[in-house]
Amino acid sequence: MNQTIPHIIDLLAAAILVTTFLIVSSRSLTFYVRLFALQSFMLGCVALLVVIGYGETHILVSAILTMLVKAIGIPIVLNRLINRIKVPKEVDFSVNTTISLLVCGFLVILANSVAEPILSSRHVASAMVTKVLPVSISIMLIGLFIMTSRKKAITQIIGLLTMENGVFLSGLSITSGMPMIVELGIFFDILVAALILGVFVFRINRTFETIDIDTLRRLRH
Repeated sequence: MNQTIPHIIDLLAAAILVTTFLIVSSRSLTFYVRLFALQSFMLGCVALLVVIGYGETHILVSAILTMLVKAIGIPIVLNRLINRIKVPKEVDFSVNTTISLLVCGFLVILANSVAEPILSSRHVASAMVTKVLPVSISIMLIGLFIMTSRKKAITQIIGLLTMENGVFLSGLSITSGMPMIVELGIFFDILVAALILGVFVFRINRTFETIDIDTLRRLRH
C-alpha cells in the first residue's frame, strides 16, 4: 500500500471539517450549497482512496454516487430552489456567528473525547483510516448544531446532509465502510429526504412567503 494515502486521507478529512466551520460562519445560502458540494466531493475522494489504498472495492459504488449525486445533483437542485424562492442569505441567526464558532470548537473537543476510548481499543486500533474518526464525529455534531441554530429551512437541510456526510465518514474510519447494501440504503434515504424537504420548502415559501422557522412557528398560534 502507498504510505502517502493515509496522509492524504487525513488532510481531506481536515479540509472537510474546515468546510463545516465555513458553513457555520457564513450567511449566504448559495455559499452553503457550494461548501456542501465541495465537502461531498472531498468525501467521495476519501472513499476512492480507501478503495485504492485498502482494496475495499465495495465502497466504489458509494464513492461514485457521493460525487455524482451529493456533490453535483443535490447542489443543483438546492441552487435552483434558492433562485426560485429568492432568499439569497440568512439575515438572522438563533445563535450569532461568534458563539456558534465557539460552540463548534467545543464540539470538536467533545468529539475527540468520545473517539479516544474507541480508538484505544485493540480491535479499532488496527482498523483503517481510524485517525478521521474524531473528525467524522465532529461533523455529525456540527451538522446537528446547524440544524438547531439556523432559522432558514434550506440551512437545516444542509445541516441534515452534513450530518449524513459525517455518518459516512465515520463508517469509513471504523470499519472501512459498512456493507454496501447498508450504505446505499442510508444514501438513498437521505437523498429522498433532501428532495422531499426541498419541495416542502418551495411550497411553504409559495404559501406563506417565508422560510423562516420562527415565523412559521408563530403561524400555529
